[in-house]
Amino acid sequence: MRYYYDLHIHSCLSPCGDRESTPDSIAGMGELNGLSIMALTDHNSCKNCPAFFKAAERHGIVAIAGMEITTAEDIHVVCLFETLEDAMSFDSEVSQRRIFYKNRKDIFGEQLILNELDEVIGEEENLLINATTISLDEVVALVESFSGICYPAHIDKQSNSVIAVLGTFPESPEFKFAELHNRELKDDLEKVTNIPQSRFIVSSDAHYLWDIKEQTDYFEIEGEALPADEVRKKLFAYLRGAK
Repeated sequence: MRYYYDLHIHSCLSPCGDRESTPDSIAGMGELNGLSIMALTDHNSCKNCPAFFKAAERHGIVAIAGMEITTAEDIHVVCLFETLEDAMSFDSEVSQRRIFYKNRKDIFGEQLILNELDEVIGEEENLLINATTISLDEVVALVESFSGICYPAHIDKQSNSVIAVLGTFPESPEFKFAELHNRELKDDLEKVTNIPQSRFIVSSDAHYLWDIKEQTDYFEIEGEALPADEVRKKLFAYLRGAK
């Protein structure tokens, strides 16, 4: 069965994220767009993932808890976790490796933490988008220690991508996947990365509801009408088993 996905979406917790990008609105837009699997990947935080999981369940979406981490080199890496509990444990670890600067709301906007009813229950006072002390060399092992998987974000973009920062795609650490924003660049980037096109994950990096993907890219997962936990289990088995 085809499970259409978008595995890189920001909520109103992320700097520059739209105030209307609440957990429930994101899940609702995914339902309208015909998506099956969606990952919430705010900058350096998973704190809106609990609300997103509950909202996604109401909208018939399989939720993935994630984070877009900024490495010490200022490279963006998508981190995904099979369980919400693992994601929140990783969130606690990252919180200890962040460099704290007071958020300038007048520049970056609010960084809001919501509940499943989209009610504000907190606010992150320190800027979330800046670099952590976690290096690219250590990020894969660190994410895997929390039973997650990770891969470089939007490698076709000119800012905060691994190629833009390093000038090349690194041989180490070894990434099984890489994310594209523009699927039309698959041919060119396959040559640069030596990653087969079948292992490019195309996601939106949406900061606004209207940027969330429609039915374009999908995973083939055996079985119909599977519970969300089973879909997540099969998806992560595929992601971990890729060679």
